[in-house]
Amino acid sequence: MLTRLLPDRFVLLLILCVALASILPVTGRAADALHDLAMVAIAAVFFLHGGRLSRSTVIAGLTNWRLHIAVLATTFMVFPLLGLAITALLPDSLMSPALRMGVLFLCVLPSTVQSSIAFTAIAGGNVPAAVCSASASNILGMFVTPLLVAVLFGAGGQGVSVDQVEAILLQLLVPFIAGQILEPWIGPWLRRHRKPLGLVDRGSILLVVYLAFAGAVVSGFWQRIGAVDLAVMLAVDCLLLALVLAITMFMSARLGFSREDRITIVFCGSKKTLASGVPMANVIFAGRDTGAILMPLMLFHQIQLMVCAVLARRYARITEAEAVAEAAAGGDARAAGHNAA
Repeated sequence: MLTRLLPDRFVLLLILCVALASILPVTGRAADALHDLAMVAIAAVFFLHGGRLSRSTVIAGLTNWRLHIAVLATTFMVFPLLGLAITALLPDSLMSPALRMGVLFLCVLPSTVQSSIAFTAIAGGNVPAAVCSASASNILGMFVTPLLVAVLFGAGGQGVSVDQVEAILLQLLVPFIAGQILEPWIGPWLRRHRKPLGLVDRGSILLVVYLAFAGAVVSGFWQRIGAVDLAVMLAVDCLLLALVLAITMFMSARLGFSREDRITIVFCGSKKTLASGVPMANVIFAGRDTGAILMPLMLFHQIQLMVCAVLARRYARITEAEAVAEAAAGGDARAAGHNAA
């Protein structure tokens, strides 16, 4: 239990990046050079995502369209509506505009891929459908997330411009499509070397987080953000996750999904991606307080990992108990039949 509740190594590295940016923020030409490097690294990440994604796996999961609609509706409709409601109810004295933007940005992001599939597998859910739903969420997110940001922030003059949408498509979608085109040739090799290539994913995120917080620190981030702000963000993230988990559990049961599909909807619908969220924020909010905007997402990332780890183990225990009970009942029935004979 303790190991599941403690931050994983990647979260500890994120914390280290924030601390390093707070103590030694990079500025000037060095910051520009690191920014260019981050742009190349992010493009490489999405190229690798496209190359690793097996088309046969995606096609295998496409038939369960009701499940995919449920997951996508939760990701891109339920989450934003909850985010709007929570931020509207919070007084301005409890949350700064940048943090408020961060919560809304978190709510319009796509689902995770790796952790959604992993938790679904642990809990005994529909893994092929989880692969398809999580992958579709990330692909659609390249279009839907900028559009939702434009809708949610447009009223306050903080939406994204056409140039920013084009930048997102060029930096994220074009490399992804290139990877998909080359998948028949490079896919098997990329999947065999997923673990070492994962260093590119995590390294790019760490670099962008460091740059975002370095810029925020230079502009006085820690003078504007205090312990109360962090406590409020933590409470908002916990409330948001609790509401989404409750909604996905209740609605998937009411709609008549099987147990395996309900598990998939819960774990794919409740996640938000840090891997895609960080580069998207870097493009969408260029020139703004990116460090503060990313803070709710970083906290939510760790909360979702801890809560879903415990929840997945609980589902697994229930599934094991039911299997044992069914096996025992089958054994009793066979014994009764034998005695009757």
